[in-house]
Amino acid sequence: MATNLALDDKLIEEAQAAGGHATKKAAVTSALREYVARRKQLGVLKLAGKIEFDRSYDYKKARQR
Repeated sequence: MATNLALDDKLIEEAQAAGGHATKKAAVTSALREYVARRKQLGVLKLAGKIEFDRSYDYKKARQR
């Protein structure tokens, strides 16, 4: 999908350098992926205190399966 955006050139150049991206598109795509992933991670915090913890669960035993 073609989209025209007015972006800060210095910020894009900094993102390209930081991420080692060859193109502006690659830098923006990577930044958007990271943004979406971070927002999804923050959504997990909403579950704090709402999930019961089973103290008898043996995670070491589950790894041996």
